[in-house]
Amino acid sequence: MTKKQASTDDLIAAIIKGIDDVKGEDIQLLDLRDIDNTVCDYFVICSGNSNTQVNAISGAVQKVVSKELKDKPWHIEGTGNSEWVLMDYVNVVVHIFQKSVREFYDIESLWGDAIITEINPA
Repeated sequence: MTKKQASTDDLIAAIIKGIDDVKGEDIQLLDLRDIDNTVCDYFVICSGNSNTQVNAISGAVQKVVSKELKDKPWHIEGTGNSEWVLMDYVNVVVHIFQKSVREFYDIESLWGDAIITEINPA
């Protein structure tokens, strides 16, 4: 029996719920589907106020996605110093930054052709 693949919309919703559960801030969804040669379809970007909160956001995203969709990230990077944690769910990549690091790298500007949606969870 094959496992049913979760839809991208369900994955994004679970990721955002995980971020919101631990008060991640400034959540943005970048739609990269209309850009040639991208590594995935979407980026979800958010900020935390400390390395502890960045780690908490990463853990919460993993927990919610695992619980709701029975899925796990293909790869995670950056948990050593928790300034920028990248979680690769193949077609959705999550970037969790400390605020100063996010301002420095400004990846939203690097992907200026993407459709950017501000997410304001309830």
